[in-house]
Amino acid sequence: MNGKIQQLRDFLRPLTEKGTALAFSGGVDSSLLLAVLAEMHQKSPFPFLLLNAVSTLQSSSDRESVQKISAGYGFETEFLSCDVLALPQVRHNDPLRCYHCKKLLFETMLSYARARGIHTILEGSHGDDLKAYRPGRKALEELGVISPLARLGITKKEIRDMAAALKINTARKPSSPCLATRFDYGTELTEEILSRAAAGEEFLHTLLPETADLRLRVHGTLGRIEVAQEYFGLLLEQRELIIKNLTLLGFEKITMDLAGFASGSFDGKLKE
Repeated sequence: MNGKIQQLRDFLRPLTEKGTALAFSGGVDSSLLLAVLAEMHQKSPFPFLLLNAVSTLQSSSDRESVQKISAGYGFETEFLSCDVLALPQVRHNDPLRCYHCKKLLFETMLSYARARGIHTILEGSHGDDLKAYRPGRKALEELGVISPLARLGITKKEIRDMAAALKINTARKPSSPCLATRFDYGTELTEEILSRAAAGEEFLHTLLPETADLRLRVHGTLGRIEVAQEYFGLLLEQRELIIKNLTLLGFEKITMDLAGFASGSFDGKLKE
């Protein structure tokens, strides 16, 4: 992994010369970039901003994690508010939602950075993202946002291995995409239903190991739990507790998907 880490350092070095900003989500991808940039900054300081575009598509726990991680490296993340639900394509969960959402989020961060003399902004997309349905990639390209991990073809597994080698606490942290992915395309998104999905998923996470991937997909008042098959038994043992807590949140039916966890499971119909 040392070779991959050095390759990343070499790629980042010229991008820092006039200063750089990092879109920091607190996930393992952007945490790896932060760790390497922080190391470089310590050896040879350069103008550096950590930015997080806050919206209703993030859970409150995401923000807490961002604050804690950035403080651990001696930096403070600037949180910038974005009303993404004001965009019709986002509010109605259009198949191109991610494009319109990313465009607003990164336009906001770019504007903030440029006002402070920084014109280079980095983000954590990786090599595997280039093979998946990611309409937001087009917005990043249009805005000139740089994705070092994707440019170098570094995969998610390699990112986790590199993070572990650098002793980054989030090395095995499960991915946590925006809350809109918990709903089928065409669903009207509101703060209420997004909060319900976030609260339900956060509760379910307390019943599983920290490294377990989990999604609570929402179909109206039905909650469909996606988790790896190895955790089926663990959740079934706590079925009464799950029913009680999710019912209190407004779910009338709770099911477990027998197919198990599937990242981007609502994207399947778009590929047919």
